[in-house]
Amino acid sequence: MALTYKSMLLNVHSKKNWLLGALLNLLVVALLGVFLRYLMVGTVAGVNYKNLLHAHSHVALLGWLYSAVTVALLLVFLPPELRGKHTYTWQFWLSQGMVLGMLLTFPVQGYAAASITFSTAHILLSYWFIYQFLKDAKAAGVAQGRHRLSFSFVKAALFFLALSSFGPWAMGPIMATGRSGSELYFNAIYFYLHFQYNGWFTFAVLGLFFWLLEHHHLLSSPTKGQTVFRLLFWACLPAFLLSVLWIKPAGWVYWLGGLAALAQVAAVVVLFLLPERKKLFQLFHPWPRLLLKLAAAALGLKALMQMATAFPYLADVAFQLRFFIIGYLHLVLIGCISFFVFAFLGQQGWLTFRGRKSRWGMGIFVLAFFTTEALLFLQGTFLWLQMGDIPEYHALLFTASIFLPLGILLFFLGQFRNKKEASF
Repeated sequence: MALTYKSMLLNVHSKKNWLLGALLNLLVVALLGVFLRYLMVGTVAGVNYKNLLHAHSHVALLGWLYSAVTVALLLVFLPPELRGKHTYTWQFWLSQGMVLGMLLTFPVQGYAAASITFSTAHILLSYWFIYQFLKDAKAAGVAQGRHRLSFSFVKAALFFLALSSFGPWAMGPIMATGRSGSELYFNAIYFYLHFQYNGWFTFAVLGLFFWLLEHHHLLSSPTKGQTVFRLLFWACLPAFLLSVLWIKPAGWVYWLGGLAALAQVAAVVVLFLLPERKKLFQLFHPWPRLLLKLAAAALGLKALMQMATAFPYLADVAFQLRFFIIGYLHLVLIGCISFFVFAFLGQQGWLTFRGRKSRWGMGIFVLAFFTTEALLFLQGTFLWLQMGDIPEYHALLFTASIFLPLGILLFFLGQFRNKKEASF
């Protein structure tokens, strides 16, 4: 199957537009986050905080991260004649329609008929993507080519994407039987979140990471990469137990969860000791290189924090203090996953860091992220040590949060100056 030169150009520009659409979703996420934090210092009549939080989380996971990661996977693993299929165009824009539907319905009604319909439709679209992507990758012989190791991570990522959907599927029967708000209800949510960020997103970005090593012939020891894969894959399943320790289960659950967390730490150590890392950094321009290093640091902190929660006392502290949970989720989804996505897309030239708007925007975004994370963890520590609230904590958090959408807006506007320079 051959594409004409004109159709290849259209393919290039369409994928650029997809990434800009994903970035626009991130701006919406950041604006919703600011509004949520304003509700802690002020009031807005008729606004339900919990419902707005559902919209914030769904657009973050499905509008920004899912969109950006799936586009990146298409661009690096499939040849132009396959990634240019109209099937993927339909999948992308239908999924954006479902995200828009969730954005409009969750704030109004929370989990109800309309919002559940949109979120269910997105799950079905993700199944369609998994099927089509794996089918086309098989046709292209990706698993037998030089990207064999990185594609192993991607296949695992897609497996965990499908597995995570069992959580939302369980919500209907749980709520229908009157157990909304029960331990089972919350554990279904944690099941979804765990296999999203520890499974789908983590394995996808590691697949992109190892793709870079393979693509630039930097992977001198595939065995170490396979060790990282095996440790993380087999640890991911029992590591879900770390998310249910809040119900204080039997002692063996703590031990099994702790062993899984230890395996994850070991995998991260092996990853950090890869001798190719210095040569890899040389492939990145200054801003993407900084974001890559920040993502690596966040990955290390994530692994250590998960291991800490295997201890009963620290597990209780983590689940009792909401500030730690929010800070941890933002550390993973922004500090680890999003920063890597920005670094990768910048390294490939698909998002630009040229121009003052892009650099200032990303700088403001990163600084605001660090400030809000510091406030969240500091407030959690104050309460843990029974020192009370930080003076004007919510006002400080709201003020710092304003700079998150401001940074993303500047970065988004900075993309248009060099739009024609991007190449795939």
